[in-house]
Amino acid sequence: NPEDTDWVVLVHFFEYTLHGKNFEIESYFSLEGETSTYTAMSKTVGMPIAFATELILHDKIKTRGVLMPTDRDIYLPILKRLAETGIEFIDTIKEI
Repeated sequence: NPEDTDWVVLVHFFEYTLHGKNFEIESYFSLEGETSTYTAMSKTVGMPIAFATELILHDKIKTRGVLMPTDRDIYLPILKRLAETGIEFIDTIKEI
């Protein structure tokens, strides 16, 4: 229906061992769309691309071509900008 909104929910679980102890990280994110036009999906897909474009236009990303966003120079400023708009993961770490 036109008044319906979407909702994006992501949950990740990571397990690791550090100094002989086992840990689990639960990382989650939830965002509800504002309207059927201003959707959570459009924000979570479009905003990272827009922020990356700004970084390229301001010459803050030096490499060119098709890139994986695994370079700290790419993902850290984008994650910072997303957090400023309320889009960020919340992490909980516990020993298991």
